[in-house]
Amino acid sequence: MCDKRKIKKKKWLYGIAAIILLCIIYLLYRFNYIPHRKYTSEDFGISQYVSEEDKDGDGACDQTDILNSVYEYLNTKPKYKSKYYAETGYSNDEYGVCTDVVANGMKGAGYDLMQLVNEDILKHPEDYAIEQPDPCIDFRRVKNLNVYFAHTAISLTTDVTKIEEWQAGDIVVWDGHIGVISEHRNRKGIPFVLHHANPVQASYEEDILEIWGTIKGHYRISAS
Repeated sequence: MCDKRKIKKKKWLYGIAAIILLCIIYLLYRFNYIPHRKYTSEDFGISQYVSEEDKDGDGACDQTDILNSVYEYLNTKPKYKSKYYAETGYSNDEYGVCTDVVANGMKGAGYDLMQLVNEDILKHPEDYAIEQPDPCIDFRRVKNLNVYFAHTAISLTTDVTKIEEWQAGDIVVWDGHIGVISEHRNRKGIPFVLHHANPVQASYEEDILEIWGTIKGHYRISAS
């Protein structure tokens, strides 16, 4: 009788351990600590969008330039830390935040986001609700970028299931966070995101588009 109880107790403990292990694996996968398989647009019959504009005249279209510049910036492996850069505005050291991914991507394509956002704030102060504009920091705030892109960029779908409408180099905005659409997709065709969210995220390129939260904006840069 005693042995039966022990066996039953072991089975119960093994069951609990198995459930805990599965939960841990699920969380590791959900937060990208277990890498997700990557697919390309071609795997889903989606043609890569090519912009007609080349802002910096380097021979690469803006969409491609932005994407490549984001990868170049993230390859420096910036550490997550919010700082104020009084002289440059742009982060110029080993640190950065989510908005720096977008700012550096656009800068590499010939767009000075610090100047552009400041000009738009002065032009439409009622939309920004900023008491004292500061060019060195205003372009590094997500809420300001969402307003700026709503004014100047092409607004696109926020429905992640419309996978053909999401293209590498697009910009996605959530409440308090921003990123750039990657060239890779998950098994459903939903694209990965290039972003910088916190000091402990698994990778700068993650499968988070459908789980991060409510998407507030999806934009594509247009020089016109």
